[in-house]
Amino acid sequence: MRIVFRPRINRAVTGTVGFSRSARITRRLRYALIVFVLAGCAGPRLAPTPNLYLSDAGDPFDEVAPEYQSNLVEILYATDRVPVETGDGSLKYGHGRSPSVAAGICTVAIGEDLSWPELVNASRAARRSGKLPLQVTNINEMVRFPDSSTPMVEVGGVVQEDPEFLAAKAAAHAAGANILRERLSRVSRKEVYLFIHGYNNTFEDAAFRMAQLWHFLGREGVPAIYSWPAGRGGALRGYTHDRESGEFTIHHLRQFLRALAACPDIEKLHIIAHSRGTDVLTTALRELHLFYSGAGLETRQELKLGNLILAAADLDWEVANQRLMAERLIRVPERFTIYLSEEDRAIGLAAWLFDSIRRIGDLTASDLTNAQRAALEQSGIKSQVQLIDVKVRTDFLGHGYFISNPAVLSDLILILRDNRPPGAENGRPLIRGEGGFWELYDGYPYSGPHATSKAASNDGQ
Repeated sequence: MRIVFRPRINRAVTGTVGFSRSARITRRLRYALIVFVLAGCAGPRLAPTPNLYLSDAGDPFDEVAPEYQSNLVEILYATDRVPVETGDGSLKYGHGRSPSVAAGICTVAIGEDLSWPELVNASRAARRSGKLPLQVTNINEMVRFPDSSTPMVEVGGVVQEDPEFLAAKAAAHAAGANILRERLSRVSRKEVYLFIHGYNNTFEDAAFRMAQLWHFLGREGVPAIYSWPAGRGGALRGYTHDRESGEFTIHHLRQFLRALAACPDIEKLHIIAHSRGTDVLTTALRELHLFYSGAGLETRQELKLGNLILAAADLDWEVANQRLMAERLIRVPERFTIYLSEEDRAIGLAAWLFDSIRRIGDLTASDLTNAQRAALEQSGIKSQVQLIDVKVRTDFLGHGYFISNPAVLSDLILILRDNRPPGAENGRPLIRGEGGFWELYDGYPYSGPHATSKAASNDGQ
């Protein structure tokens, strides 16, 4: 298939300058397409040490519970991927779509035969002597829920849902709740950190991301992933397959979120979504929000939503404006944080592919109306909604910065571990930008011997 790239002239800039900028973007997108197809969003090595742990602020590793002091990370998972056969008989999930959801525990190893003191030293070091590979060593499927379509039967002349099916469904939910309660019983913080991955990610990719994040959070709370059937591979057909798989999984994700919230032992649920996973999540939440609102219930309370974080959101801005703002979805969680970057080439490619005016992942203050800026300013004052303009050095694709960049990872820790609102007075010294945006630079959080100043970071952009 021949792909023709047509540069779109920046209408805000006239003459050759606008065309030159558009042509430059088009050249970048050509390279981005190649990298995006080959690399996806994966990262199989432990992320660099967060800047936060290179300063006098210290780190939480000395306080990790003894049972978690190892290089292994166990993660609760739910997935509607189809299991695939492996040569050694181990369980693996592919990109096929399953009509039923499976849940269990997967184990990620950080490094090879690494002791806990060695891992702690590496997790504190500004420079490491070697890279620490990540590997899924075990996947233990513990519950298989019935298919999502409830069969109907006739009982005494009345058509109703199959009682045997409903009994099997109830038993599966009870088994899943027992797994969750057991994991919560091990930690003092009765909170769940749920990660939802993006395009071209495998099941393992999602586990790697959550393992790193939970490790640097100090191994408190329960780490979890929801893995939908992405990762078919291939250029544009791979993307369209994953996009429709995202639509397929909405029903299952809604069920999973409700099942999590139904567990009485959970005090709070924090959700982090990346790339196309942001569309999957916000669609499911929107439908749940409409359901709860129609029943006269508070969505935040019903789902126990704490922090909701969208990173590198592959979501059309005009669609998101309706979904998040017009229906007040941004008001549902306790805090709604959106990370975005103009240097995200994967988002640029998606914008070109769908001919979007703008994607959320590279939104700027100039894309907002005066009324939207005013609303954002007001939300920022109340510390409920933050748009964070990420201005950091990253790899060529610039799409996985939320976990791979030590400055952005530091901010995630301050949100999820410490629940800090933005502002230097709150110990989270983001820079206040225009239009209600916050800015984050490579030196963040701008303290300690390893941090750089805002000016120095700007010079390097």
